Amino acid sequence: MDKATIARTAALIVALINLVLTIFGLNPIPFSNEEVYAGVTTFLTVIVSLWAWWKNNNVTKTAQYNEEFLVEKGMK
Repeated sequence: MDKATIARTAALIVALINLVLTIFGLNPIPFSNEEVYAGVTTFLTVIVSLWAWWKNNNVTKTAQYNEEFLVEKGMK
């Protein structure tokens, strides 16, 4: 099995355990819905912001070289 399969299987097992515990009235996640929502939203915002910054800026030497090449050739 590859790492992605193992990760998906582990996530599925955790989700199923959480579902069963919730059905029996236990709260396995000690956070309120608002706290979970705020945490997930913050995490996604940070990840998307970093990704957008990385993709839209010439951070690496290769990207900087390619940008110069495009400008020199009049393609940009």
